[in-house]
Amino acid sequence: MALAEEALRRQLGKYKFRDLTIEELKNVSKTYPNFTFSMNTYTFKDGSQKDLLNFSGTVPVKYGNSYNIPIHLWILDSHPFAPPICFLKPTANMGISVGKHVDARGRIYLPYLQNWSHPKSTLIGLIKEMIAKFEEELPLYSLSSSDAARQSELLSYIAKITEGETDMKSRSKIGGKNEGCFNKITVVGAGDLGIACVLAVAAKDVADKVVLLDLSEGAAKGGTMDLEIFAVPNVEISKDFSSSADSKVVVLTVNSLGNAQTYLDVIQSNVDLFRGIIPAVSHYSQNAVLLVASHPGMLVLCIMFCPSPGFFFALF
Repeated sequence: MALAEEALRRQLGKYKFRDLTIEELKNVSKTYPNFTFSMNTYTFKDGSQKDLLNFSGTVPVKYGNSYNIPIHLWILDSHPFAPPICFLKPTANMGISVGKHVDARGRIYLPYLQNWSHPKSTLIGLIKEMIAKFEEELPLYSLSSSDAARQSELLSYIAKITEGETDMKSRSKIGGKNEGCFNKITVVGAGDLGIACVLAVAAKDVADKVVLLDLSEGAAKGGTMDLEIFAVPNVEISKDFSSSADSKVVVLTVNSLGNAQTYLDVIQSNVDLFRGIIPAVSHYSQNAVLLVASHPGMLVLCIMFCPSPGFFFALF
């Protein structure tokens, strides 16, 4: 797609090095004409937002066969002195292969980004390294039609939760009846985060039933007592994994830091904890979405210990 330079110049009015950025983008557009450019709002990890130029398209990758890998790059307003933020952009029938250069959200990490230095580093050079790394380890895989459909359904339900709407309410709008729909959410862990999750779900009225699995030995007693005293509707507090049976969503808020001194110590201290939790949860709710409210390393442990192929994982 041809780059509309004048329009781009107006859009990049707040960019500190606009002319340098435009020259780079012109080179990208010539080399990869399928890329499309736009201005959109990017939300950073701290919740702050900024309107940034971004472009998306596919890059050719040879991994036995030839593949077109969809990518999405966000250009910071300090470009070219700061590296772009890079993501995969999988379609509905693609899954992300978490690996050395890609995390569960599809964010791309490369040595080229870590060592970014203008004028040596360029967008064209970055994309070339991206292709080279993807040819060593393909970042996406194809989902079967049934997996793609189920993933779409489950992710749609997650989206409705954030909007305060459930499948039950959606069906009542269409058919006027609730035909046995039962939306159950289980929160594992009764610490501050677990209690907050339960209260948020209950306040939005997005589930027929919420189960709080309290695995502690009294550390979170105050929080669970509050739930009991104020009689939060449709909330069950339990220490029995069977209470989570047939949950549509399971939110995992537990972790064990112990006396960990290093990142490896943190991982090791969670191995035994997750080895007991994940198989039990997946046994009772084999087709649930598991939301991991923790460190990315905890997501890896969840995948390692999960015996159910029906589970879908997400990290937040």
